[in-house]
Amino acid sequence: MKKNSAYVLLVPGFVLLLLFLMLPLCATLWPTVFSHEFSLNQYVNFFKDDYYLEIFYRTLKISLITTLVCTLLGLPTAYFISRCSSKWKGLLIAISIFPLLTNSVVRSFAWINILGKNGVINQCLMNLGWIDEPMSLLYTEFAVIIGTVYLFLPIMIMTLVGVMDNIDNDMMEAAESLGANRFIAFMKVVLPMSVPGMITGAVLVFTGSLTAYTTPQLLGGNKTLVLPTLIYQRAMSLNDWTGASVIAAIMIITTLIVMKGLNVIAAKVDKRGELDA
Repeated sequence: MKKNSAYVLLVPGFVLLLLFLMLPLCATLWPTVFSHEFSLNQYVNFFKDDYYLEIFYRTLKISLITTLVCTLLGLPTAYFISRCSSKWKGLLIAISIFPLLTNSVVRSFAWINILGKNGVINQCLMNLGWIDEPMSLLYTEFAVIIGTVYLFLPIMIMTLVGVMDNIDNDMMEAAESLGANRFIAFMKVVLPMSVPGMITGAVLVFTGSLTAYTTPQLLGGNKTLVLPTLIYQRAMSLNDWTGASVIAAIMIITTLIVMKGLNVIAAKVDKRGELDA
């Protein structure tokens, strides 16, 4: 009886997911494979078009680089925060998540002022005499990567802090007592045990980078189109909603494939099960 009652409690949530997630998703994807009969021609045509392929590869590259950079920056930052006292830890966490409290449009405009031809970076380099004329930093892949890293780095840090808080510092001390320096102890002890947090953070950052619209639109412009900005262009400018749905479906499938790949890597890298044995 209790078991049946538990299942009944799941019904409202299931109905909400069905009505507001699954049905709209099916309604969006259905026209991409069924017009008069079942066909995958629209997907085949997408991957045959060099223009679309270039945008697809660019989006994938930006998302993967963003994920890698966020991981490399987030690991030492999260470890430092997790080893601070409670007083400083709360302050550092607040500083880390502060960018999330600012609208993404405002953050993007801030980067426009920094990366623009009359921005802070170009002005500093010209005043130092390192360059003779402003560099074109804005509306490039570099600008989009910088913006997305700034956008999603706090998520990676918070995910890793939650995992590293549960790693006993005695394990580091034990590794050091056996002759390992602090860096080797970190690589051999903390890093393997942080794999679950790294995978979770990587999935969140990759998914967010792949689907981000505002930052790539403002920092990349029409010169550096990515899949989300292409969807907007197809749907709102060209009124091609079916074409936009095809791109959305490809983004969903790409995300699922990358998530599966990350889980496979995690299973091979995660050594915690061997420690238990």
